[in-house]
Amino acid sequence: MCLALFAIMTAACGSAETPAKTEKTVSNNNSVSTQAPAAQGKRILVAYFSRADENTGGVGYIEKGNTRILAEMAADITKGDLFEIKTVKPYPKEYRPATEVAKQEKENNERPEINGPLPDMSQYDVIFLGYPIWWSDLPMGVYTFLEKENFAGKTIIPFCTHEGSGIGNTERFIAETTKAKVLPGLEMRGKKAQTQQAEARKDMEKWVNESLGN
Repeated sequence: MCLALFAIMTAACGSAETPAKTEKTVSNNNSVSTQAPAAQGKRILVAYFSRADENTGGVGYIEKGNTRILAEMAADITKGDLFEIKTVKPYPKEYRPATEVAKQEKENNERPEINGPLPDMSQYDVIFLGYPIWWSDLPMGVYTFLEKENFAGKTIIPFCTHEGSGIGNTERFIAETTKAKVLPGLEMRGKKAQTQQAEARKDMEKWVNESLGN
């Protein structure tokens, strides 16, 4: 009897719960965050490129890429949309072969095809752009994304993961490619993003708020 009464009470409580907020989707089959009003009325997109599998920095094989971790934090902090820049052709799972493919793409100035459709950039005011540093540059797939979109009148705020190179000249490369306003970026060791996420989150929150003028 007690068990039956408990089951009835549990079911009743469950039915009274507030329905979960529906996630907005972007018609590109890529990652999207739950929506909420952007910081101070700004419409925000967090676009990122990231690679999992075998990585350097002593983290070995990882299920979630370093830059993806930061991008998800940024989307959560800003309540912006989250879009993954994903190449149609995947990179090798092993670290060394992946770097060789990336090097060849850079030397050939390639523009790897990326999954689409792409976000409607007219819907956004600010774009947080995340990427790993590959051979002192943006991954070539990020250039594909930047060249396909129209960033006129937009503000791009870059962030990157690396293992010693820093952000390099990528802020300038982004500005030259898009003609957008590019604010100072955030650079973070991939290992920190992967293994010290509480500390990484604090750094992201401080930087995001400063970037948005909060």
